[in-house]
Amino acid sequence: MTRDLRRFARQTRTRLLIGMFLLLFLVGEGLIYIFYGRDAALMGLLCLLGALVPVALIVVVLAVMDWIVKRANPD
Repeated sequence: MTRDLRRFARQTRTRLLIGMFLLLFLVGEGLIYIFYGRDAALMGLLCLLGALVPVALIVVVLAVMDWIVKRANPD
């Protein structure tokens, strides 16, 4: 059994992000639905998805930049 700490850190970070999004969408939207109703929950979902668009664009741009740098430097 090897101890690949980079893989462990990447795996842990991924699991934490998935857990955060599950809590945000399921629990947050569920509470909005319970307290304010279906229409408010749909609007909350629309707002959450709209807020994720700039974040997703930044992540994609950074991933492309990382890919370009790794291709340019074959170290």
